[in-house]
Order: sequence, then C-alpha cells, then structure tokens
Amino acid sequence: MGEHVEVNPKILCGKSVIKGTRIPVYLILELLWAGYDFKRILEAYPSLTEEDIKAAVNYAAQIVKNEESFEYVVS
Repeated sequence: MGEHVEVNPKILCGKSVIKGTRIPVYLILELLWAGYDFKRILEAYPSLTEEDIKAAVNYAAQIVKNEESFEYVVS
C-alpha cells in the first residue's frame, strides 16, 4: 500500500488508514468532498502531511481503477 497507507485487521477493523494513525482514508475523501482543502485538513489533523492526503486520494483512485464490473441480467 505504500509508505503512507496501511491496512491492518487490528486497526479500525482492517479499514485503510494513514500509517501511524487511526485516520481512515475514507475520512480524508469525505472531507475533500465536503469542500475542505489540504490546508484545512492539515489544520484539523496536524499529524497528517500533505503527502498523506495525496496518498489517500491515490489509494482510492487505484481501488476504483482496479475494480471489476459485472453485468447483471434480470430475467
């Protein structure tokens, strides 16, 4: 997962988090969606770095990029 994001079953039930924190990737994405910029996120979570935020976005992009699509036929 890289140097910034980790998945550990003992941390937040295995949700992806920023390494060394209990800050989940999904929280960072939700904050960005809500209009927070990097500066505001860093003010709210001083243990984060700009690279952590970028890594969270990249991690989520890779998940979506690699997801599989299935066609469901309803009869």
